Amino acid sequence: MKLVLLAGPQAVGKMTVGQELQKCTELKLFHNHQTIDLLLPLIPLDEAGWETVRQLREVIFRAFAKSGQYGMIHTVMFDYPDDFEYWEWIKNCFREECPDTQFYFVELRADFDERLRRNKTENRLLHKPSKRDIEWSENDLRTSVEKYRLYSEPGEITDQNYLCIDTTHLSAEETAQQIKEYFQL
Repeated sequence: MKLVLLAGPQAVGKMTVGQELQKCTELKLFHNHQTIDLLLPLIPLDEAGWETVRQLREVIFRAFAKSGQYGMIHTVMFDYPDDFEYWEWIKNCFREECPDTQFYFVELRADFDERLRRNKTENRLLHKPSKRDIEWSENDLRTSVEKYRLYSEPGEITDQNYLCIDTTHLSAEETAQQIKEYFQL
């Protein structure tokens, strides 16, 4: 079993790269908004709502880890400091169900202006209903730059299978090919 975590800030291209990586490998994509946008019409994403998202993801991670499939791509935010613990929790869900899971960590980066452009792409809006309020979504992008550290520091991520890619001038397909080749997926 393989687990590829695609990390980065909003609109960096995680889901779109994941879609392309799914096309060129046997990996299955489970992007973070599949649970967020499923629950958002039903419950508010307050502390209890986020706990429900976490519980739903845990059920999915554990069931998938037991499934015997080739592997999963999962998209995760990078809004330090909270996410390192979340990534370890995901790994533990897989380890407990499939101890031989191989983990791959890909950090995607892009210039802020490029992220603003990608925030409005047809593919993003099609697959992420909660992002269709462009004014809110752009404000969220701007606020997160002020509120969080959105990228790792040099040497901070010590995972053996780590790759950092600046996608500012790369297509999702080019980025997916780099990931596939680098990790021999």
